[in-house]
Parts: sequence; structure tokens; C-alpha cells
Amino acid sequence: MKHKMQEEIKEKTEPVSDSLISCDSLVKIYKTDEVEVMALQGLELEVKQGELMAIIGKSGSGKSTLLNMLGGLEKSSAGKLYVNGKDLFAMSEKELVNYRKYTVGFVWQKSARNLFSYMTVLENIEAPMYNQDKHKCREWALTLLERVGLSHKADVFPDQLSGGEQQRVAIAVALANRPQILLADEPTGAVDSKTSNMIQDMFRSLNEEMGITIIIVTHDISLANKVNRVVMISDGKIGTEKIMKAEYRKKMDELESDSFSAEDSHEEYSVLDKAGRVQLNQEMLEAVGIDSNKVKICVEDGKVIITKEN
Repeated sequence: MKHKMQEEIKEKTEPVSDSLISCDSLVKIYKTDEVEVMALQGLELEVKQGELMAIIGKSGSGKSTLLNMLGGLEKSSAGKLYVNGKDLFAMSEKELVNYRKYTVGFVWQKSARNLFSYMTVLENIEAPMYNQDKHKCREWALTLLERVGLSHKADVFPDQLSGGEQQRVAIAVALANRPQILLADEPTGAVDSKTSNMIQDMFRSLNEEMGITIIIVTHDISLANKVNRVVMISDGKIGTEKIMKAEYRKKMDELESDSFSAEDSHEEYSVLDKAGRVQLNQEMLEAVGIDSNKVKICVEDGKVIITKEN
């Protein structure tokens, strides 16, 4: 009876959602002796299983803070974060270790955070699987190496690889424990444009072939144009979202890369928060000449129209 009651309480406290990830009014405040900085200000975000998405924003907008929370590396000052219906911030340290090991995989911009310099490429991929069957681990590591196109580099060390090759190995390492979610922090930030395109295409194929949810924090607009959904963070909140157009996605799948323009890739939407508020970016404000904190709002023919103060 007691167990049944606990299950009923659990069902009531966990949100009913078809989302893999649910961010509910996340707030993050960093404090020092002299300064208090609010990195996230009531951020709300839903991510479904199998999404391929990018998070973009200016430096200090809160995107890296959000990525660290999704990875179980930071806790919020307020708000809730659910993954698979479980409250990430209510997990014990042991549960968080298992979460970081088996639910999420990380790819960092700097290869020093991804790879052990004293291990070969193959050994690096096997390292996260150290307590599993060695034969199966070797087989899976070789499969991952083939998937990232580096089977011929199995026995070399990271410092013998180019920057792009190191990043491809890092992706294989992140996939070693078959995570549900792959988190990538500026994965193309330290490589040339040709290698960047290769990594972009790799993320897309991994998403399609493995069904893994991929979330990328990036400043690389070309990368953002190749994902299905782009979320813009501004001042610690989701300001706008861009959803890839169906016809563009079809052309991407058919690899007709010379027949379409990235400018026509996505449909942009502003995002309403739970209080019905919407952010207008600086470009929008300047386009209509709004230079104060007062605007006129009216509804005409089923449209909400915002104009500058007379």
C-alpha cells in the first residue's frame, strides 16, 4: 500500500509530457562578493526524442549555462529540469554520475577535454566502457571509428591527428556508452570550413541513423542552418526559434546542396513564455524605429500589431 501511494505521488509530481527534455522556468544566478549575475531568467524549453537542434546566442546569453545543466554539471538557482520525466536536480550524486555516463555524451570545443593524450585513438573510445565486456567494447569502438571515417587511425595518438580528426574521434568517444543525448559545445569552433562541413554532415547522419538527440551550442551560422531547429537565447530566455522548412529538409536529405539557399532554410517564430510575454530582438526594434520602452499594441484582422509610440 505504501509503495502504491509513493507511485501515485510520483505520477502527480512529474510533468506529463512527450518531451525527452523539459526545462521549466530555469533561473541561474552566479554570485561573487561584489557581483550578482543572472545567466538564466526563467528559461523554458521542450526537446523531443530524436531532435537535431542548435542553441545560439551572444556571449553571456546563457547558452553554455543551459548546456551544463542539461549535462548534469550545474544546478539551477530556481526552476525544474526533467529528462525522461525525472527531475535532474533531485538526483543523488551517484544518480548524476550514471546520468553523465550513460544518458548524455559530451563533445567539447577543445580536444584536451575530450581525449587522453597518452592513449591511442581506439583506447580513447574504449575508455568510457572500461567496466564492460572487453570483446564487445572493442567491436563497438571499431564500429564507431568506421562511422566517423577514421578506421585507419585506430593505433595513432591524438597529437598525431589534425584538429578535425581529433574532433571526429571525440564524437566517437561521446557515443561510446550509447547515450540518448549528445551535447556539443562549439564543435566546429577550432576547425576550417571544409572540416566544419564534414562535422555538420556527420551530426546529421548520426541523428538520422542512430536516432540520437543532438543539441549543439554554436556561433557557426552555417552549422545552425543544417539542423532542424534553431533556438536563440537572449538575456537568459528563449527569444526566437527557427524550424527547418519541409522542402528544405527534403533537399538536404537528397543532398542537392547546390540547388537551395541557406537563407530560405528555416521559418522563424517568436516564443511566448508562460506569462504570455514575447521578446523582440534589436533588429526588429530598429526596423520599425522603436527606441523606447513603450509601444502601441492592437489587434487587427486576427493579427497582433506592435508599433512605436507616437
